[in-house]
Amino acid sequence: MSTVVLYDATNIGELPWPKDEEGKAAQAWIEPWIQQGPEHYVDNIQTRMMALVIEGQYVLPITVNEQEYDNAYVCSPYTHYVSYAKQELGMLKQPLLERPLAWLLHGIGQGMKLARCNRVVHVNNWLLSTNLYPHMTAEHVTAIIAMLQARFPDYAIVFRSLNRCYYPELCQSMEEAGCSLVPSRQIYHLDTRHSRTQNAKARWLIKRDEGLLAKHGYETVQHDELIPADIPRLVQLYNLLYIDKYSPYNPQFNERFFAHALADKTLRFVALRTAAGRIDGILGYYCRGGILTTPIFGYDTALPLETGLYRMLSAVLFREAQQLGMQWNESSGAAQFKRNRGAVGHWEYSAVMNRHLPTYRRSCWSFVSFVANRIGVPLMERNKL
Repeated sequence: MSTVVLYDATNIGELPWPKDEEGKAAQAWIEPWIQQGPEHYVDNIQTRMMALVIEGQYVLPITVNEQEYDNAYVCSPYTHYVSYAKQELGMLKQPLLERPLAWLLHGIGQGMKLARCNRVVHVNNWLLSTNLYPHMTAEHVTAIIAMLQARFPDYAIVFRSLNRCYYPELCQSMEEAGCSLVPSRQIYHLDTRHSRTQNAKARWLIKRDEGLLAKHGYETVQHDELIPADIPRLVQLYNLLYIDKYSPYNPQFNERFFAHALADKTLRFVALRTAAGRIDGILGYYCRGGILTTPIFGYDTALPLETGLYRMLSAVLFREAQQLGMQWNESSGAAQFKRNRGAVGHWEYSAVMNRHLPTYRRSCWSFVSFVANRIGVPLMERNKL
């Protein structure tokens, strides 16, 4: 069986970090987060972070929680499947459905609390909306689960951000190991490496979106051109979109997070700046295993919709992914916009291992999975969300 070793705040200084680029990137992110605590960087998260090392080759962060029902959804199953879901009911635009679904979610929430659903260990949890995975074999999966079951016998073990588009073999390994794949959201995929993945209309739309940069006088500012004085504005733009417009249950990254990411390049930022010097848009991406995703996205929502800041940022990001030769995980949201530009929807899952838990705790997860598959997935597909 593969060797799996766990490090925490007491011995993180002893971890022999891999010397390749992925190892250096993991160290830059994980080490300070364990030493200072994730709450140092994210205002609405309380969790314990540890580092899991597989065969001395891969280092993955894990988060350990007890209850924390007000946490951001990235480390709280309750927030993800109840609080956030309630908030998004309005997207259905079906008032007659909203009230019974709200009652159903309330009932699910009560059951999840009784079943201690937030007593959970999340594996490969970078506390971002989308976690990207290294190449993990079935043997790795089995070894990780066995070690965590022994170390945390009273906790569910959850792997977020899995989908059958990027990780078909990993999903299969999870199922063979005894995990249940519980639907979490629909994400959108675009392979920027091949022009055939887009039709003529999609390519035209992206070129039109790019044209808005010159039309409105925006310049693209690369990561190394940003300075610490820009950080408060970057935080503000992220909050305007992800927190104020979308949901306070998204991670509330603070200035320390942006300062760390800017200095250590744990994310790559690109900004849109006016001729007068004001930054009106920001995106932050990272790549792993040939896939690019963007956990940081924001713009000045007070500006007229016709300005097209979302469209400009998306076009800039498409070109970044194309130049880097990456597949683009566009995460969730703005479904029709993404489809129009060639993206294809795929279901994302959380792989849940709970066979070692009492029946009442397993039953709760089974019911959540049943409702997600029988009600959530059909509703979202029917409404093209």
